[in-house]
Amino acid sequence: MALTDDIHLLSQLPLFKDMSEDQLRLIAFGADRRMIAAGQMLFRQGAPAESAYVVLSGSLELRTTSSDGMQRADAVAGRGTLISELALVTLVERKFTAIAREDTTIIRITRALFHRLIEEYPDAARLIENRIRDNLAELAAKAASQFHRFS
Repeated sequence: MALTDDIHLLSQLPLFKDMSEDQLRLIAFGADRRMIAAGQMLFRQGAPAESAYVVLSGSLELRTTSSDGMQRADAVAGRGTLISELALVTLVERKFTAIAREDTTIIRITRALFHRLIEEYPDAARLIENRIRDNLAELAAKAASQFHRFS
């Protein structure tokens, strides 16, 4: 995939939607591209998360391990999926284990790269801040709509 393909894919992700081509180019150019072989683990549940990943091709199985040690496949992340976006703004632990279901190409976006984006482009920071605020408001509204179930 060419840099322009990566920029196009990033522009389709909710976090990066409406960002300028220059902003997306900074992310695409600064991100690390990796190939994960089928069956290979990308990261393990509970590990510190210092980056997010975008699936460019292939797919990842997202598994969680319960307190009794049982593993469960919770989801599949395919092309165009952004994984662990919260790691771009704060230190968190991985909530699941990601394993390639087939040969999979990803790009890794580090927190440092993301911080560089918002330092160089304050308008991108405002865009992201508004998205976070909207997402929290939507989450609060959904929670409020379910309140009657717990009364």
